[in-house]
Amino acid sequence: MKYFEFLLSLIVALMLAIGLSLNFGQIPPLAGLLDPYHGFWQNAYSEDDLAVDEMELKNISAPVEVVYDINLIPHIFAANEADLYRAQGFITAKHRLWQMEFQTMAAAGRISEIVGSQAIEYDRMQRRKGLGFGAEAGMSYLKSEDPETLRLITAYSDGVNQYIDQLQAAQLPVEYKLLNYPPEHWTAFKTVLLLKYMADMLVGDKDLEFTNLRHIIGPEWMEKLFPDFPLENDPVIESSKEWDFVPLPIERPEDINYPDSSILIDPMLSPEPGIGSNNWAVAGKKTENGYPILANDPHLNLNMPSLWFAMQLTTPGHSAKGATLPGALGVICGFNEDIAWGVTNATRDVRDWYAITFKNGSRLEYLYNDQWIQSTKRIEEIQVKNELPYIDTVIYTHYGPVVYDKTFSANAQNVNFALKWTAHDGSNEQRTFLELNKGENHADFINGLNHYTSPAQNFVFASTTGNIAMKVQGKFPLKWEEQGKYLMEGNNPAFEWKGTIPPDHNPATFNPDRGFVSSANQHSVDPSYPYYVFDNSFEHYRNRRLNSILNDMNTISIEDMKALQLDNLNLHAFESLPVMLAYLLEDPTKDFSPTAEELLMELQEWDFHAFPDQSAPPLFASWWENFEELAWGKWKERGRPIVFPNNYQTTQLMREEPESVIFDNPETELAETARELVAESFERMVQEIGTWRETGEDPTWANFKKTSIQHLVPNFAAFGFFNIPTGGGKGMINATGERHGASWRMVVEMGDEIKAFGIYPGGQSGNPGSRFYDNMIEKWAKGEYVNFNPRKAEDQDDVLFRTTFITN
Repeated sequence: MKYFEFLLSLIVALMLAIGLSLNFGQIPPLAGLLDPYHGFWQNAYSEDDLAVDEMELKNISAPVEVVYDINLIPHIFAANEADLYRAQGFITAKHRLWQMEFQTMAAAGRISEIVGSQAIEYDRMQRRKGLGFGAEAGMSYLKSEDPETLRLITAYSDGVNQYIDQLQAAQLPVEYKLLNYPPEHWTAFKTVLLLKYMADMLVGDKDLEFTNLRHIIGPEWMEKLFPDFPLENDPVIESSKEWDFVPLPIERPEDINYPDSSILIDPMLSPEPGIGSNNWAVAGKKTENGYPILANDPHLNLNMPSLWFAMQLTTPGHSAKGATLPGALGVICGFNEDIAWGVTNATRDVRDWYAITFKNGSRLEYLYNDQWIQSTKRIEEIQVKNELPYIDTVIYTHYGPVVYDKTFSANAQNVNFALKWTAHDGSNEQRTFLELNKGENHADFINGLNHYTSPAQNFVFASTTGNIAMKVQGKFPLKWEEQGKYLMEGNNPAFEWKGTIPPDHNPATFNPDRGFVSSANQHSVDPSYPYYVFDNSFEHYRNRRLNSILNDMNTISIEDMKALQLDNLNLHAFESLPVMLAYLLEDPTKDFSPTAEELLMELQEWDFHAFPDQSAPPLFASWWENFEELAWGKWKERGRPIVFPNNYQTTQLMREEPESVIFDNPETELAETARELVAESFERMVQEIGTWRETGEDPTWANFKKTSIQHLVPNFAAFGFFNIPTGGGKGMINATGERHGASWRMVVEMGDEIKAFGIYPGGQSGNPGSRFYDNMIEKWAKGEYVNFNPRKAEDQDDVLFRTTFITN
């Protein structure tokens, strides 16, 4: 942002803080906020304005050089890992301190400390999910099993705290000034908690929603509408893969009965269907230059500051570059001199719910295997700004915490649901990324992944020696068929997880014959895989589109891979719209209004791409949403959330069984079929689009979906960006929606000289007053990239400034 734009946006943010003070607790003291020497005026700067040649960093063994390129990407050169990560902590805090602290406070359920009592229910949910409990288990694991990783995390924390300790009031990030609270010291616990927060962001389940729907339509229809595998699977690990292990035995117990419940809850947020990540690697035999190319574009919430912070981290032993996660060590998605790696969400069901029966109101004992066993209480004291603390008592069973009970989000139902989740276990995800950063080959890649538990990810790999690979990695419960799909009976030991799948049984592939590996959040495997695989949100379109293109491509270039990340073909529309049009036009005597005729013609002429300036994509989006609501909305009951069949299964049923009784709404006199619903939803679409166009807004896809990048505090709208012209959408490779999109795009050619390109929607600076706050948004929206080639300390090209850390 330019100086005066920044001042204007700060004034707007201040007015919002005052006008919406109920959302922020106490209004910040205006005298301090407007103080010309300490207030928000002091945040109107860009980082190169304050550059210094040298600064002190205690506890390093040798000088550390930091070279910033023209996009404010720091390249850190240190003598050893401890110095490197101490410097990484300092530099990350320098540019993203408020963000990294706010995210961990959100994970810990501490937002009420900042904004007041309106955040209590959010904080209660975070604590009841057990994120802090899982982080404590992670810390215990590090202390006993991996003190070396803990030592490096401690060095990182020291770097963060050295930055905090030298901050003056005038230098505080503007969010601290607007929300009127100070930063606190960083700890190793916060780094572990941050990684647990990522597990929370990337996991979802619909067990309770599935339970409600099963109660309404019965198990037979559930099996038909939610099959384990689709007809056109196209999994992450190629079909016909031969599994080179002997599976552990697992059988479904006889006479299993699920609790017969109809549940009133406020559902947990889950990843939005159709909005997801892609990664792939192509072998040298399919590329223009004969080198492997790796691409990765994880799709997440679009926020300011960005989730990612780009860096290069170099010691004499390795040099890694890519996207880092503020608060965690090392590069998360990136490359070094020998290998490249990237991630997508593996969407596996690793979070299950159990109905708990307590002996009495004290909840000190609960029923298990028809015996009363002891529970434990965890007292959660939530500090509330300007108010007394809120005390919440969370009961822990051997499964995990009781999230829902009559005191929380159960709408006065006398229910007790405990959550079992792999993120509660002690684990060491940080070690994985430290190992990947200095990995030299495929064996190092696999060894690093063996430390990884949660969230489950599809890790893609490429090396300068010509190898490509993919592994689905996480801690996966050993389950019998359908276990965990619905709410389970906590008293019955038959519903217990039967252990975990051994890591070397996790699906993987190495140099497959087809010449590429890829993932797009689809099923990991085909039905030949000997373990039960389930999730409610597998992708069915992006994966098939991606694999079809990669299969047909040869002499692939870096530019081809960039273009593929921006592919906007709507395969869902390609497969379903012709069926809908055919049903709509079956009656040649049917009359349409002039507006309907116009919209119908647009749909008939559409090429199924979703570019920003096209007018047909909104028509299909509206038509489909109305069809879905007519088909499945009849099952909604007040306060009882359900899940709809996915787009793929709905399309299959609409096309193959349009007369099915499942389309009938028993509440109406008409016996509806898919044809009637298509016609009625078309009329609703015509009305909706007509109303929208009456506003005078240009009826384009970009204006319909209104992609926005909001500040982490949504009420700070002045620090966000709205109605960004983007294409793509749900189910498309360029899966950019209103609030989701490619949080990071990377393409790397692993040749004798590594060539890399990257971009994310934001900027390196967390300061809205800096020109580096938003400088990459326009390029990202246009599908452009910045040069991301690795560099040496002595390189002089595109240097913004240099800083050397020294110690006394």
